[in-house]
Amino acid sequence: MSISSLEMGVLGRVEIDADPDLDAAVFVALGSNDKGGWVDSAQALEAALAQFASERIEVVARSSWWRSQAWPDPTDPPFLNGVARVRTALDAHGLMAALGRIEQAFGRTRGTRNAPRTLDLDLIAYGREVGERDELILPHPRASDRLFVMGPLAEIAPGWRHPVLGETAEALAKAAAVGVDARPLT
Repeated sequence: MSISSLEMGVLGRVEIDADPDLDAAVFVALGSNDKGGWVDSAQALEAALAQFASERIEVVARSSWWRSQAWPDPTDPPFLNGVARVRTALDAHGLMAALGRIEQAFGRTRGTRNAPRTLDLDLIAYGREVGERDELILPHPRASDRLFVMGPLAEIAPGWRHPVLGETAEALAKAAAVGVDARPLT
């Protein structure tokens, strides 16, 4: 099932992939707390999802957008986050490079860690790949503890199991200790 940007809606409707093979699933987290040139962060995130196709990344499922306080500095603008399940012929490093190009096109600059940003794209899991190679750690080393990642992931794939911890996305969302104020937009 492929999802067009027109089907996604402004707030981001939950779309679930009918493919039950979660062992091969590739998940990308999206976040924004600086609207940049867009009306708001939701519009920036929708535009980012639309850009995936230009990098040969097909969105097959996506969560709603979740709002949470900025972390670790709650005085920064609040974040919108979501998760997309994608399909691509790119390997993990190629996918990371493509995500970096999309971030750069959206004005992402790397400077102060955790500073406000127009777009943050993180590779959460690439199938069952585990380990560190050339500065890429899979699965994402901190995603399992973040409600603003596990909550959206659990929306689209509650039964996905973390390749190292063995816990489901649903269980990890319930146990998350970071970003516990995260809630889906309604």
